[in-house]
Amino acid sequence: QVDLVESGGGLVQPGGSLTLTCTASEMKIMATTMGWYRQAPGKQREPVGTILSGGTAYYPPSVKGRFTITRDNAKKTMYLQMGDLKPDDTAVYYCAAGLSGDTWRYWGQGTQVTVSS
Repeated sequence: QVDLVESGGGLVQPGGSLTLTCTASEMKIMATTMGWYRQAPGKQREPVGTILSGGTAYYPPSVKGRFTITRDNAKKTMYLQMGDLKPDDTAVYYCAAGLSGDTWRYWGQGTQVTVSS
C-alpha cells in the first residue's frame, strides 16, 4: 500500500511563509507526476500546483509567484513553499501522486494551514 504523508502545516500570520512536505512510502511514486491541492471550509478542493517527475512545475493564477513546488526524488519527498500568505490561503492542503489522465491514484490525509493574525 502506497502512503503519502503531509507535514508542516500550522498557524501563520498574513504575509508570512510556510513550507509543507509530502513524503512517499515507496520510491516508485517519485517516477510519477505529483501535485498539491487544498480545500477550504465549504469549498471544493482546488489545485495548488503540479510537478512533473523531471521537476517542471505548473501553478494556477491564484498562487503563481507566491508558491513553489519542488521535489527530491532521492528522499521520496515533495515540497510546497508558500510565501506572502493570505487569509484566503487557509485550507487543508493535500498532496497527490500518480496522475493518470485527470485522476490521481494516491492522496495524502492532509495538513491544516491557517493564515490569521
